[in-house]
Amino acid sequence: MILEAKNLTKYYGKKPALVGFSYTFHPGIYGLLGPNGAGKSTLMGIMTTNLKATSGELLLDGREIRAMGKDYRKHIGYMPQQQKLYDGFSLLRFLYYIAALKGIDKAAVAGEIEKTIKAVNLWEAKDDAIGTYSGGMRQRALLAQAILGNPQFVIMDEPTVGLDPKERVNFRELVASIAAERTVIIATHIVSDLEKLASEIIFLNHGKIIDSGTMEDLLSRYSESMEDPTIEKIYMQLETEEH
Repeated sequence: MILEAKNLTKYYGKKPALVGFSYTFHPGIYGLLGPNGAGKSTLMGIMTTNLKATSGELLLDGREIRAMGKDYRKHIGYMPQQQKLYDGFSLLRFLYYIAALKGIDKAAVAGEIEKTIKAVNLWEAKDDAIGTYSGGMRQRALLAQAILGNPQFVIMDEPTVGLDPKERVNFRELVASIAAERTVIIATHIVSDLEKLASEIIFLNHGKIIDSGTMEDLLSRYSESMEDPTIEKIYMQLETEEH
């Protein structure tokens, strides 16, 4: 499935938060990189239908998502940044609740939940209260609710914020393992997460794309003007130029 943004623009009053965002997302891992206020959250809000664009279109296989309604939302999984979970629930109970919200067929729900919990390596802790989980386990629980029902598009907002280095590495490996045949969009300002994961990077600032491309294309492009370019160096240069 292909998700295509065409000139997405969002204003809050007279202030632009997103300006003419156009991009085509195929299966793979995309990094959406930018500082706070760059427009990442606004874009994710539009992609998850929590926000309505002021203008422009978002198309799934050529169909406008607003016209698709529930048919679109069943293809989207969203992992928010905040670890807002039901701490008194076990993971098993929490996912049954999420399955009901997602309208997953009752005959299939037990198998879907088991498959999902095993995918995020929490099967042994499925009956434990989420409030007892470590930071890394809570992030995996959030990922579990996002991928429950096998959505083709998974959108993540700052998924490794607050994790220690070991947990961050483990989480990156987990994301890579669930990304096969899916489109995963990761919004973050932590460059190292994307250098290890993303097939394409989109640099966003002041609501606009300031550069984008595959990892190889970006490193090659900036090698002419930068010694030993890295994604972090490119990001720092672009951010400086935008200020």
